[in-house]
Amino acid sequence: MIDPAGPALDALLSWGDVVRRDLPWRRTRDPFAILVAEVMLQQTQVDRVIPRWLRFLERWATPASLAAAGLSDVLVEWSGLGYPRRARNLHLAAGEVVERFAGSLPRDLDALLSLPGVGAYTARAVQVFAFEVDTGVVDTNIARVLARVTGRRLTAREAQALADAAVPPGRSWEHNQTLMDLGATVCRRRPTCEACPIAEWCSWRGDAGESADPAIGSAGASGRQARFEGSDRQLRGRLMAALAVGDVALDDVGRVVALPDDPQRCARVVASLVRDGLVAVVDDGAGGRG
Repeated sequence: MIDPAGPALDALLSWGDVVRRDLPWRRTRDPFAILVAEVMLQQTQVDRVIPRWLRFLERWATPASLAAAGLSDVLVEWSGLGYPRRARNLHLAAGEVVERFAGSLPRDLDALLSLPGVGAYTARAVQVFAFEVDTGVVDTNIARVLARVTGRRLTAREAQALADAAVPPGRSWEHNQTLMDLGATVCRRRPTCEACPIAEWCSWRGDAGESADPAIGSAGASGRQARFEGSDRQLRGRLMAALAVGDVALDDVGRVVALPDDPQRCARVVASLVRDGLVAVVDDGAGGRG
């Protein structure tokens, strides 16, 4: 592991001081802005998120303003980011923040975890990146780094414990951001170990090519994403894009999603969106929720 008082940490943070990415959400400590960023970044590339995050916060800069908005407006604004369930959960979370926490995101872990759509990573990311709590965050990039440094597959509990133990007191923000960037830019699925600032402390690096990658199968480290082309996710996205313009008759769903000869699959797509609370079926047609 990375000793919070050892040379590996010094090497990591020195590297981060030079190459750490300048991302707009890293220039704020506003908990709501950070929550929005973290939700948007779930399975969406950074470059796509940046302009959408800025635009979203121009419309809804506080939990209260988002909670007061119609869900249909939020879903339209979210269009193109994928996984609209995230937008619905963010809208619900904003409402609960207003009702339960007087409009301000809480610092407490359990309180954050109680919000719709906020899981272990997102809750700790808000704690660290907004409140600079001395705890570790474990996203897919950090999980990959931790598994390789230790040289073995990790359970979720082990990965979190290692991440927590590696945090230098009072420097959680820069430590976690740097470790995240290391996984995103160097310790990738196909790593460039020669560019890694902590390569000499990495248990797997000296064995690279000789033993199985311990990141594969470790909790939190992503595998290959399921194919998008032709998936139900793609069909859901097409229908949601059409609903952003206006209601869609059920008989027209096949045409809208470019699948006119599979009414059963179209019905399944509509049912999944209804189940997620993203659309409603009224008078034999599908409409956006608001």
